[in-house]
This record gives sequence, C-alpha cells and structure tokens, in this order.
Amino acid sequence: MNNTVDNKVRHVTSPDVNIFAELGFAEAEAKSLKHDAECEVEQLIHLKQQLMQEISGWIDENHLKQAEAAAKLNISRPRVSDVVNQKTNKFTLDALVMMLVKLGKPVKVQIG
Repeated sequence: MNNTVDNKVRHVTSPDVNIFAELGFAEAEAKSLKHDAECEVEQLIHLKQQLMQEISGWIDENHLKQAEAAAKLNISRPRVSDVVNQKTNKFTLDALVMMLVKLGKPVKVQIG
C-alpha cells in the first residue's frame, strides 16, 4: 500500500490576478466577488486594529514593559510586540478578544 501524500503545487495565482476569474466566474461576477472579499478583509483588519489599540492603551496606561504585559496576558513578549505594532495578520479576532477579557475589559459587539 502506498502511503505517500501528493503535496505538489500545481498552480499559483499571482496577487494581481482576480482569483475568482481564475476559478472560472464570469468577469462581472468575479469583479463583484473580489470587491466583496476585499471589503470583508478591510473590516476584519479594522476590528483587529481597534482591539490592538485597546490592549496597547492598557499597556501604556499601566506603564508596563512588554515582558510585564506578556506575563499578565499569558503570552510571549514577542507576541506583545506584535500587538503593539499592530501586526493584524498574526492574530485572530478571538485571540485579541480573549486578551482583553484577561485584562478585565470584556468586549461587547454592537451591530448596526
């Protein structure tokens, strides 16, 4: 029995190409889908930035060093640096929410 796993990359879509067009969607629909996806990504990044600003503000207000903040958040010091420098791609929304909960700052979601 052959236990090898096929992990060859067969195609890479260039960042400047519309992935939806590559997948065979009609041009108008591909353009619309790409626009919608970009809007969703922008909204997610904005939410992450807001949460990161709250965490960074808490660090500043309490005059903490990153190592001290890391201990309170139960994360590594480099992760605190990533929060302070707003490296949004390194965090999920729920991870940031949980950090704020640990700081006694529960997050409330308001829709509309």
